[in-house]
Amino acid sequence: MKIYTKTGDAGTTALYGGKRLSKGDLKIEAYGTVDELNSFLGLTAAYIEEEEYCELFQDIQSRLFDIGTHLAAETGKNNLILPEISEAKITLLEQYIDKMNDNLPELKFFILPGGNQAAATAHIARTVCRRAERCVVRLAEQDTIQPVLIQYLNRLSDFLFVFARKLAYDANEPEIIWKAH
Repeated sequence: MKIYTKTGDAGTTALYGGKRLSKGDLKIEAYGTVDELNSFLGLTAAYIEEEEYCELFQDIQSRLFDIGTHLAAETGKNNLILPEISEAKITLLEQYIDKMNDNLPELKFFILPGGNQAAATAHIARTVCRRAERCVVRLAEQDTIQPVLIQYLNRLSDFLFVFARKLAYDANEPEIIWKAH
């Protein structure tokens, strides 16, 4: 199978369902940003040594593919097979957030993104996640989007913030407190 099809050379791409849209369409921007997030999660996962978190990141990346499938689906096409986005996956992220938070110092101030390379990468993934969430929210204002997609992205950004703190803490890296001038 050839990777290039030349069908997008005029600036359009096909949705799951067959309809073609401009590559500049918000729908394409939304699932493209989720794909970018997934790539940054892959980079973040490269720093993970704990097997439990390696498996969790693979699950998260798979859920992002599921979300991308929903976003890439042609609206109103009822015969498309879409993966379920379960609220249990949001609960799982919340459980990990609570577990990590229990072992971290209480957060009393805003902190600057960083800590070490691993934590900084998780912070980048968090900010890309927030951007993906904003794109999906804008898309939901003009298209039918399941609320669970937005909820998952929102919780994932929270998870990534706490995970970045965990990575820095585990490496004995101090958090840098933001100081307003």
